[in-house]
Amino acid sequence: MNSPSSSSSSPGSPSKFLDLRSAIGQKEVTKILVLFLGLAASCLLLYKTGYPLRQEFDVNNLISPRHLLRHHSSSSPQIRSKSISFREVLENASTENRTVIITTLNQAWAEPNSLFDLFLESFRIGQGTQKLLQHVVVVCLDPKAFDRCSKIHPHCYYLETSGTDFSGEKRFATPDYLKMMWRRIELLTQVLEMGFNFIFTDADIMWLRDPFPRLYPDGDFQMACDRFFGDPYDPNNWVNGGFTYVKSNHRSIEFYKFWYKSRLHYPKLHDQDVFNKIKHKAFVSEIGIQMRFFDTVYFGGFCQTSRDINLVCTMHANCCIGLEKKLHDLNLLLDDWRKYLSLSEHVKNTTWSVPMKCL
Repeated sequence: MNSPSSSSSSPGSPSKFLDLRSAIGQKEVTKILVLFLGLAASCLLLYKTGYPLRQEFDVNNLISPRHLLRHHSSSSPQIRSKSISFREVLENASTENRTVIITTLNQAWAEPNSLFDLFLESFRIGQGTQKLLQHVVVVCLDPKAFDRCSKIHPHCYYLETSGTDFSGEKRFATPDYLKMMWRRIELLTQVLEMGFNFIFTDADIMWLRDPFPRLYPDGDFQMACDRFFGDPYDPNNWVNGGFTYVKSNHRSIEFYKFWYKSRLHYPKLHDQDVFNKIKHKAFVSEIGIQMRFFDTVYFGGFCQTSRDINLVCTMHANCCIGLEKKLHDLNLLLDDWRKYLSLSEHVKNTTWSVPMKCL
């Protein structure tokens, strides 16, 4: 008779079979585990390769928009502008009472020694205007304008536009000019809806003095004029949309929506002419918006120059078609201003060297 020990070591015994099956099972589990870990590592590598910037471009993780722009200076403006929203650009630039200064820029005006450089220079040499640069938001209409702006100004935003190239010089009243003007009205409507007051200024306006003390405290919508006839309440002044101050409230928002919608009824007119068409409409009266119009002594231009250099706040290259003409005469204007600053006495009779080529 076999002993218990010899019986347990027999090749055909049940316990030996179970040990063998257990060993085989462990080997299979080990193989499966190794394959799973290898597959997981491969997936992780592919994910990192496919989405290397996912976390870095998360707006909630941004510490400094300018740091991000420097870090990705070789990336496209579309990618860089999406790294921070338009609302955040406005928040970064706004005053304590949520007011921003907005201008628009395309490649033609952004080139070195072009209008954008003169615009910024006027803030630097104006009286009380240097401090206002921190509140200026530049909305760029093409990638090259955004690249240039980002190098020399802290608050730039690239506004993507589909179907139209806004980079070149846009002649007054041409189809592309009209599209650019209406895109501006649409954008400013959005600014009001986000709760920001704004001064909109064309980039061919020179800021010579702080204009805020000259704004009317009781006006929802305030606009400069090509020709001012003496009454700031008179809507028949010849208005110019290149300089406007608008408070964000339900009246201004409704008015801007109505203004933008009215373009459909006047497809061949630009925003300024459409404004003149709608300003007497009954709906505008129903909205109850309070309008004021600026005296050209404070907000002058080439159409009607300021009659007192001791009071002037801004001067606009209006009534002037052509980039070269604007550049020539605005340089003369800034020369006039520098000469005025060098004087030690009050100027009794104001004379300007402009308009010259813009006549």
